[in-house]
Amino acid sequence: MDAGKLELIAKKEITYNDELYKLVDFLNKNLKNKHVIFGISKSDDKAIISIYEI
Repeated sequence: MDAGKLELIAKKEITYNDELYKLVDFLNKNLKNKHVIFGISKSDDKAIISIYEI
């Protein structure tokens, strides 16, 4: 893997909820030392949660 690039580990589509952003923020703050980053994107009433390795 190239330095500075993110590698997608997994992603999951779920029903969107406004609290998901808080969850992703919590996970990123507490797991950054494990070399993973969580992302979220919204499409209509669905959310896609992604996990990346850094």
